[in-house]
Amino acid sequence: QVQLVESGGGLVQAGGSLSLSCAASGRTFRSYAMGWFRQAPGKEREFVAAISWSGGITQVADSVKGRFTISRDNAKNTVYLQMNSLKPEDTAVYYCAASSILISIAPEYRYWGQGTQVTVSS
Repeated sequence: QVQLVESGGGLVQAGGSLSLSCAASGRTFRSYAMGWFRQAPGKEREFVAAISWSGGITQVADSVKGRFTISRDNAKNTVYLQMNSLKPEDTAVYYCAASSILISIAPEYRYWGQGTQVTVSS
């Protein structure tokens, strides 16, 4: 069992930056690949980024490539999402999730956090 709690969301102007954190409980955190997803009102949940259990492999959606960076610190049971050059279309609820494999498909993720709101004003 893994419990995930996101933090760091908020309101930022276009072009600004935010750093999201996802703290995990449980000693098995380091055995999971971790992902970030987002969901805007009226839209489907969308893959943002994922990172392997070791942190050595990452995947990033084309829509955020070059602007967002995913990382993790297994000693702190935490995964991060650094978001730079934010755009109004990045506005969404951001979720972190844990999966047994590194993948960009939401149904493959077993554990989910409650989400944190990110709002980018123009």
